[in-house]
Amino acid sequence: MSTTTRDVLRIDNLSAAFFTKEGVVRAVNGVNLALKENSIMALVGESGCGKSATALAILGLLPYPGQITEGHVYLNGADLTIMKPDQIRHIRGREIGMVFQDPMSSLNPSTTIGSQVEEVLLAHTNATNQEARIWAEELLAEMGLPDANRLLQRYAFQLSGGMRQRVMMAIALALRPKVLIADEPTSNLDTTLQASILNHLQRLKEEYGTTILLITHDMGIVAQMADEVAVMYAGAVVEHTDTTSLFQKPAHPYTFGLFQALPRLDHADRQLRAMPGRPPTLLDLPEECPFLRRCFKATNVCRSSPKPLLRFIEAGHQVACFNEMHQGR
Repeated sequence: MSTTTRDVLRIDNLSAAFFTKEGVVRAVNGVNLALKENSIMALVGESGCGKSATALAILGLLPYPGQITEGHVYLNGADLTIMKPDQIRHIRGREIGMVFQDPMSSLNPSTTIGSQVEEVLLAHTNATNQEARIWAEELLAEMGLPDANRLLQRYAFQLSGGMRQRVMMAIALALRPKVLIADEPTSNLDTTLQASILNHLQRLKEEYGTTILLITHDMGIVAQMADEVAVMYAGAVVEHTDTTSLFQKPAHPYTFGLFQALPRLDHADRQLRAMPGRPPTLLDLPEECPFLRRCFKATNVCRSSPKPLLRFIEAGHQVACFNEMHQGR
């Protein structure tokens, strides 16, 4: 019997840009990813590298003046990029959910929490108003929120950051979507709440087979949760492999630099190394490798060639770096 795991969400050469008065901001540049069924993929990188823009582009939620300029996004074989607005609205919430980065700005401040949780239930099911209210209470209780019935009558500004984050989780997970995009779901939360949310995500994967795209800066969370990792820099994926391989033998100089800036328990006296320089502006991306000016391994090939594309250096390990491609593993 075949044990091949199928791709639930596939991103093919996805590019997106914001057309501003200052110029074109190329936020996403030729991203290729495949999320396997019942797996967790972590998307990591510095702030402003295009992680959230990629997530919003997947769902067709790029704010004005952003738009997809190239590529396709397939959910179970259906191309989301060519769907009409009413078609993709039917997909959001039911088949693919998203936990947004800032729950305070994502929740409507003028509407009760109950109305916002119930909205997704009423839009995608045949539940009555009373049934939706009972269902919403159960969802909040499932997220560990106390006195869920009273909470449904409150507004976002009356909740703590952790409570708002769990409300967002309840909305995104209400209909057990096949795919969940979680954008920094544990940011600004204390350790106990972080553990609770991560445990809930892990349970979703194990009990319901949910496929999760986890956007985070926390490499500890990556090590704990992810099956695969994609590292982004300047709007593009520069390294993609399984989590164990990434931690044991990071191949791209940028990935190596990220690990050099992390404290380690097994080398407590090791001096942390800050990565020199700063990322290029996405308003004026260079034609060569965008990491060139910060790279400690740059050669004449890097300086005289267009930016490298993502290629395999060994089975299951892709890197966009001329040095690694030439040297192999």
